[in-house]
Amino acid sequence: MTTEKGFHKQPTIPGEEVQQSTPSTPEHVPKQIGPYKIESLLEKGGMSVLYLSSHPETKEPTAIKVLSQKFLSNKEIVKRFFDEAEIISLADHPNIVKLHDQGEWEGGLYIAMEFIEGVSLRQYLLRHPLSLKQALEFIIDIAYALCHLHTHGVIHRDLKPENILVTESLVIKVIDFGIAQLLLDEKGTGKAKRSHVIGTPIYMSPEQRDHPDNVSYPSDIYSLGIIGYELVLGKLCHGKIHLSIMPQGLQKIFSKMLQPKPEDRYQDIVDVIGDISQYIHSSNFKKESQPLDQLSELATSVKHAETSLLPSIPPEWPSVDIAFVQHKGVIISGIYYDFFPGENNGFAALCFEPIDKGVEGILYTATLRGMVKSLFAQNIQFDQLLDTLNKMLCDDNFEQKFYYTYLYSSTDGNHIHYSSSGQCPLWLMKSGSEQPPVPLTSKNSYLGENRDASFETLEHQWNQSDAILFASYGVVPSDTDIG
Repeated sequence: MTTEKGFHKQPTIPGEEVQQSTPSTPEHVPKQIGPYKIESLLEKGGMSVLYLSSHPETKEPTAIKVLSQKFLSNKEIVKRFFDEAEIISLADHPNIVKLHDQGEWEGGLYIAMEFIEGVSLRQYLLRHPLSLKQALEFIIDIAYALCHLHTHGVIHRDLKPENILVTESLVIKVIDFGIAQLLLDEKGTGKAKRSHVIGTPIYMSPEQRDHPDNVSYPSDIYSLGIIGYELVLGKLCHGKIHLSIMPQGLQKIFSKMLQPKPEDRYQDIVDVIGDISQYIHSSNFKKESQPLDQLSELATSVKHAETSLLPSIPPEWPSVDIAFVQHKGVIISGIYYDFFPGENNGFAALCFEPIDKGVEGILYTATLRGMVKSLFAQNIQFDQLLDTLNKMLCDDNFEQKFYYTYLYSSTDGNHIHYSSSGQCPLWLMKSGSEQPPVPLTSKNSYLGENRDASFETLEHQWNQSDAILFASYGVVPSDTDIG
């Protein structure tokens, strides 16, 4: 089964000349949109711009989608923008992005949505090997999202890996309802609200391509069939489908999902969920699972465990702004970092990393994390932490040693105290200064190496407008990396 030659290269928005932005395109970032304070630009697309904000009440990260000003005079695109907000507002499902708000501002129109920290399904598929079980679980989660939409009379019409996100905890989130369609109007006549259909050719059903005014729920099921085919095989298909190379127990299911005629396809996504679930619990599934599937599932579980050691969102303190960035690689580092408030607006920030990497390192780091949290729960003095923690590690006969970086502020708020082992993962950037960042170094032994070791702590003057950068030991930044 293949798509027509050249069809996948056609533009997906008929009648609209949409210029995609380039990395060199300057973009003015507004300070505020409606009640939302804008923090940064996330993405600039053909018809809209996406910003990162925080919810004014809950303070949760929020994505603000703004319609580009050049399209404000286009009634069809404006209607499509409002329709997207209406459709998202109908959805209340864990696998579908949530709507917070919509409205007008001085720059035009905006939609405020749940900010989802993750990668697209396309990116995930390119970076991570999927076991057959994980692939089928993703397919079922997407199918449940479609089931919720179809129950509310919504056809997505642009289901593709780019419009599906995977979070760190492997939760599926369906996004981008810019061309979704409410199948029934308010009177339930069955007349489509719009007659023009937009879609992505590779994942588009034949009837959506040939008869855009006559699409229904089986069209989304066809798109899911293409996505599911890619997930099961672990690679993008670029429009070429060969069902014979799929596990035999799935061939009949996907054949029915991908029938050219919609009447020959599954008519209800519930039946798709039922058939795939039945296959997962069958003897065929056990036979057709690849030997490497268990290793893939183990690697996924280990990465998830490593992520769970870290704080999910930065703390909010009145005197200090905190942000962190995590590298999404495949190497298991076992890194642990954390932040603790103190008296008189004081604070402590720390970072630990096992010298030996791998699964064992994560286990030792998890134990270290418990020790640290226990000490801070007992209100340990900031200047006593390293000595106490080192003795605990040595007395517990740990076979693992740790790099560390430790920083805490003085009670007057005008000085910081810092200590680290060996390398230089700590940098001070003075506010308003054109000078390069100042490295803050101290040479101490590793934690857990010598019970009688003493840990030198140095002091440096700072203002709360200054910035301090931690970096893990795997990557020591150069001057050009810091800004």
